[in-house]
Amino acid sequence: MDLTTFFNLLTIIGVLFLVMIVGFFCRKRGIINDVSSNRMSKLIIEVGQPALIIGSLAGKQFSWELLREALVYLCIGFLLHPLMSLIGLMFGRIFPDFEERKLSVFALTFTNAAFIGFPILAAVFPTNGVFYGSFFIIGFHVYMWTFGIWLLSRGRDDIKLTPKKAIINFGTIPCMIGLGLYLLKAVLPMPALLLDCCTYLGNLCMPISVLITGALIATQDLRAILKSPRLYIFNAVKLIGLPIIVCLIAKLVTLGFSNSYELVMFCTVISALPSASTVAMLAELYHIKPGYAAQAVGSSSLFSVATLPLLYFIGDFVAKL
Repeated sequence: MDLTTFFNLLTIIGVLFLVMIVGFFCRKRGIINDVSSNRMSKLIIEVGQPALIIGSLAGKQFSWELLREALVYLCIGFLLHPLMSLIGLMFGRIFPDFEERKLSVFALTFTNAAFIGFPILAAVFPTNGVFYGSFFIIGFHVYMWTFGIWLLSRGRDDIKLTPKKAIINFGTIPCMIGLGLYLLKAVLPMPALLLDCCTYLGNLCMPISVLITGALIATQDLRAILKSPRLYIFNAVKLIGLPIIVCLIAKLVTLGFSNSYELVMFCTVISALPSASTVAMLAELYHIKPGYAAQAVGSSSLFSVATLPLLYFIGDFVAKL
């Protein structure tokens, strides 16, 4: 195990936890309220995340070898989400309430791959982690606006699944722009002004999104979260069971690959992240038990502080077998 990488991971997790605590107290003090939280969420989704994706893609030095490697992570994004949704559907049966079952499967399938995931990937894969993650989340957005919306629309007539949403959204379009700019670097230099602008805007993502997560936790009764058996079951599956299954499958699939270690670690880390904040936002938008969605997202973010280092150990052990 690379101890430097592990301690970098611990440092990032510690920073995320402290920022989450700040968000918690900002909500308690009224600095963050429902209106400001909603506005900051829109800022991140519509400005910060696109800039982060474009900057991480367009900022890399172009090479065909790097592009070939990145396409592997694009494929992982399109393969890993169906696998996690299948696992989610299997475990979702333990939730008797139909609405909670839908949200639980959604939260098990989709991780916070960008806002929290990018800093974590940068710690585990310092050279190309965010670059590979930008390709991975193309699959995230396509699958979220297809399978995810289908899942939430079950039993509802007012939630529509459209091909347009799957192709045109705040995740896929920046990925296409960033990829186009990256390919252009093969023949044209990229203006530093544009890259610096994307970097500054992209840097908003981690602190603001984690502040919002902390504020989200503050809206819930912590005692209810800590005393809820269903949330412990959900988080045991989400943060431990599912990543271990993904880790073992990734190891079997990549046996004999020269970069097997990196692929197994990437799949393990990305699947061990807490649930995407989009779960809570869509639950509130469509009025699907937003309280439970907030508890699921908040508790997984809270508990992942302890489980992520554990899954790093497990992933490292399995990847080296």
